[in-house]
Amino acid sequence: MIKFKSVTATFSLAVIASSTVLAQEQENFLQEIVVIANRIPVPVKQIGTSVSIIDKEDIQAHGNFSLTDVLRQSAAIGVTNNGGAGSLSSVRIRGEEGFRTLTLFDGLRLSDPSGPQVATSLEHIPSSGVGRVEILRGPQGLSYGADAGGIISISSAASEPGLRTNIDVQGGSRGSRQLSADLSAASEVLDFYLSASEFETGGYNVRVSDSILADKDGYQNNAYHTRLGFNASENLRLELVHRNVEGETQYDACYSGYSQAYDCQSIYDQQASRLSLNYGSESFSHSVSYANTRTDRDDLALGVSAFSSNGELSRWEYVGSASNLPGFDLVFGIDLEQEKNGSEERDNAGYYLEYLSDFSDSFFLTAGMRQDDNGDYGKHTSSRLSAAYLFDFRNSTVKLKTSYGSGFRAPSLFEVAYNGGPYAFPPAAGTVLGEESSAGFEYGIEYFAADNLRLELVVFDQDVEDAIIFDLAGYSGYLQDTGSSTSEGMELIGEFALSAQWRLTANLTFNDTERPNGLQRLRRPEQLANLGVNYRSSNQRLSVNAFYRTSRDAIDEQFGTPVSLDDFEVLDITARYKLSEQFDIYARFENALNASYQEVADFVSPDRASYVGIRLNF
Repeated sequence: MIKFKSVTATFSLAVIASSTVLAQEQENFLQEIVVIANRIPVPVKQIGTSVSIIDKEDIQAHGNFSLTDVLRQSAAIGVTNNGGAGSLSSVRIRGEEGFRTLTLFDGLRLSDPSGPQVATSLEHIPSSGVGRVEILRGPQGLSYGADAGGIISISSAASEPGLRTNIDVQGGSRGSRQLSADLSAASEVLDFYLSASEFETGGYNVRVSDSILADKDGYQNNAYHTRLGFNASENLRLELVHRNVEGETQYDACYSGYSQAYDCQSIYDQQASRLSLNYGSESFSHSVSYANTRTDRDDLALGVSAFSSNGELSRWEYVGSASNLPGFDLVFGIDLEQEKNGSEERDNAGYYLEYLSDFSDSFFLTAGMRQDDNGDYGKHTSSRLSAAYLFDFRNSTVKLKTSYGSGFRAPSLFEVAYNGGPYAFPPAAGTVLGEESSAGFEYGIEYFAADNLRLELVVFDQDVEDAIIFDLAGYSGYLQDTGSSTSEGMELIGEFALSAQWRLTANLTFNDTERPNGLQRLRRPEQLANLGVNYRSSNQRLSVNAFYRTSRDAIDEQFGTPVSLDDFEVLDITARYKLSEQFDIYARFENALNASYQEVADFVSPDRASYVGIRLNF
């Protein structure tokens, strides 16, 4: 059952405030084009699945160094971080594991097979260089892979005609500083975008249990991302994307020989490239691409390498579409993927077809099937079905929507190898892991009043059968949590333009999660709430943003024993003043209320911090 507990009154106040909404000119959300839902551009009004959008203005309003701190303020997204900047982060969509969240950047998969699961190291993705984020909530990644329990699609900023340069310099608490820059240009034939950033922080002591040295755990990050496009003709485009990220994280409690050490470093290096050839006309589109992602990790204890790993993901992909058919469109594709972890490797081939109705201006239906042929676990069929219906109500628009999606995940190469390796012991040693299967259902209603108010209510119910977990009680290895691990709840989302100067955003997520044994799933708050207040002066020079978030009723586990995590409230404030069209100054206060809290047991989240910066645009 969904638990509806009392929370802070902020969301309720925001809803009441919507009754005083005044007209304001802004883009009609219903007509906004989204790509993530169906792999082709589709207006929001036709989408039966749940999608969140974060644009460049939103990212700058938040101002955070890390993209995860921007994502965590979207509906149904829970983020846990093992300490400060660069520490292991998990982004869970509707309570599902972080490794089930697929992340793309300009179509490039950032999945990392060098770790225990094939996941994205989101803690190493800075917010600089990001132009837009689309989030698909729920296990409905039909055309992305059957194991996608939610998708985050990141896009770099669009290139505009002429040569443009942006430089951003900021610094502040804990010896933190960041220098980032991007360069872009576009003509009818060629366009490119290049961004680079350098970030470092002195950090703080992130572990409660580190009473020996109590040292500061710092972090360094260097990243660059480039996108180059060549328009061979009006219909044919060649595009190359390359990304490289290097991160160095200091942490505590690693092992040197048989003793515990507190001088530890984790070195992360990921290089990823994607080449695509795209053809588009009024009736057909075709895209063929090849992508390769290589990740190397090295963990040092007392300056000596204690553990290293590497992984590689190679992927051929074809996506096609046919439109202007009698009453419907089609999307279809093939993907061939090879995953490597050290000396282990596995192939997977996927095929899918999706039907999109086009016979009505108010009712929209999609239906698709996917088959995966996994080199170790055979063939699996998954599906997705969605519907949306729009009607007018008192000069406003109401949208009803529903969707269902299913999928599966094969055990990772690491999980299989660990149980067969020298470090596993009973009951995990020798255990043959089977695949996980998943399914998710949702239904909801959206309300659009002119261009200044949007409300959304979504109820979701999803489960994972036979989830693979690590034995935290005995540390014996990986086990199958036989039965159904569930996640059900409700999302409330609101966007309100109070006037030309004031705007409110709010979201509230109730999430009841349960393991087969009836216990709550770890690190899944039952309640997440976010409230944003945005002010922009009439001359558009001054903008002030306040972001308030709360987390309630989460648990963790230590040595097999459940422990409660404290509820917490965090307030971030940013302000920006435009001195000219080319010069901005800004300031940011993170955790302005100086809340003390843990998202993971024994790992302390950062206290109050302040930063100032300048942004130059040419």
